Amino acid sequence: MSYDGKLLAKAKTRLDELRSAGEAERLKHLSQVYEALPEVRRIDGRIRANMANAVKCAVSGDTGRLNAARSDNAVLQRERAVLLVSGGFPADYTDDRYACEKCRDTGYLGTEICSCLKSLYMEEQKKSLSALLKLGDQTFDSFSLDWYDDAPVPETGVSAREAMDMVYNSCVNYAMKFGENSKSLFFTGGTGLGKTFLAACIAREVYQKGFSVVYDTAASVFGVFSDDRFSRDVTEARDEVRRYLTCDLLILDDLGTEMTTAFTVSALYEIVNTRLTSGKKTIITSNMAPEELSRRYSPQIASRITGEYLTLRFYGSDIRLQKLS
Repeated sequence: MSYDGKLLAKAKTRLDELRSAGEAERLKHLSQVYEALPEVRRIDGRIRANMANAVKCAVSGDTGRLNAARSDNAVLQRERAVLLVSGGFPADYTDDRYACEKCRDTGYLGTEICSCLKSLYMEEQKKSLSALLKLGDQTFDSFSLDWYDDAPVPETGVSAREAMDMVYNSCVNYAMKFGENSKSLFFTGGTGLGKTFLAACIAREVYQKGFSVVYDTAASVFGVFSDDRFSRDVTEARDEVRRYLTCDLLILDDLGTEMTTAFTVSALYEIVNTRLTSGKKTIITSNMAPEELSRRYSPQIASRITGEYLTLRFYGSDIRLQKLS
């Protein structure tokens, strides 16, 4: 399981903002106390002087003076607390304010990411996906087989509804059991049959398990690869390419709608081959049949997709047109 570096950076920025807000609140409280109780300011000065002296004693090994400084500070802290309460303030009114007491807003417990940073990361992951996918509407529970005909399809002998019921169950099972042993998926079928919808449903379940998920259209992805290769300012594009190649699940939508060139073929090969080699999972959706991949791209790409991916064929009539009729 890996974290999307771009989204993790955004989550860290939000945590920094929370930490800054907490510090601003503490300083505001401290200012109020100093104005109302000037003696607290003098005590704080003595405490700081004792702490500096304690550091010097620790370095020099003077344990006697070190213990005396610690003892004096304990007395001063008690005096301070009494003053605060007598002045109408809570004893902890000027203490540090943390959004997360476990990690004190650092985002880490030792070398492990704290749950607070994970939660912020998950929010950023959802925002990133929701910018392109309607995650609010696209859930497995809202998928309906009523849009698929129950008449047998000549080429298979089963109805579109029966075929799509199997596709649906395969997608649910894939999302629930997603992990390092999962295969990559190739969704193939006509326009408006639910390929992007079910890919979004999988994305929702997988990112909620803590995996990094990146969704984009093939045309957009190849555009980023082009910027990385040919643009003078490649920093942002390079970061995006890294996301495409290293995320736990990449959803490459609408393959075949882009203008196919030698460069896009090369970029697609890099995506497919790199992610297969590193064990990363990919979902490719396309209106093209598997046999078209070799003609449109290359036999090497077609071999990897048809041989290493699980192909799910979508059947039926365009749902978007049905909803308009």
